[in-house]
Amino acid sequence: MTREPSSERTRLRRLPERGRYDRATIHSIVDEALICHVAFGTEAGPVVIPTIHARDGETLYLHGSAASRMLRTIRDGDPICVSFTLIDGLVMARSLFNHSMNYRSVIVFSSAREVTDPEEKLRSMRLVSDHIAPGRWDDARTPNDKETRATMMVAIALEEASAKIRTGPPGDEEDDYDLAVWAGVIPVDTVFGEPQPDARLAAGIDLPPYLEGYSRG
Repeated sequence: MTREPSSERTRLRRLPERGRYDRATIHSIVDEALICHVAFGTEAGPVVIPTIHARDGETLYLHGSAASRMLRTIRDGDPICVSFTLIDGLVMARSLFNHSMNYRSVIVFSSAREVTDPEEKLRSMRLVSDHIAPGRWDDARTPNDKETRATMMVAIALEEASAKIRTGPPGDEEDDYDLAVWAGVIPVDTVFGEPQPDARLAAGIDLPPYLEGYSRG
């Protein structure tokens, strides 16, 4: 397991014992998250935008409209920060000061490039589709030329990345353990409901196996 950050700006300074720098941990969080948040600068000030993504090795792909302000702003290589967060539990301590959350998060410092190679663009679009629902690309109609032109993909290197994780029970002050206050963890699970067919779904079309029991992680 890698115990050293890839750069000084990815080194965790507060609660460094929660830091993780190994690629397996970073990749697992990125892959489980359905969306990420992209921070970038504009003439009007900093902006943070949620968006869908996909990972291929050490490359992160972002997907959006060719008219997207975010993608058009970051495609030329200006510095950006991308974050991912998964909430696993609400930590109820005996003191309000020590309440917390159990979580897994990743921060990436990087820059973006627009994907212009047709083969890479189509492959990255497929990666985003499969990130949401593996197998969907082969099942649904693929983008036509007009739709492909209306879509922008950007690629971001994951080299400068770190993870931060909190697990376990509350950490109270020793004197507070005698307080008559309930303490513990309320687990947080993302639950996906039963797929609901579109009202115009043609008769005889069954739910595909890859959507049965949909889950993440």
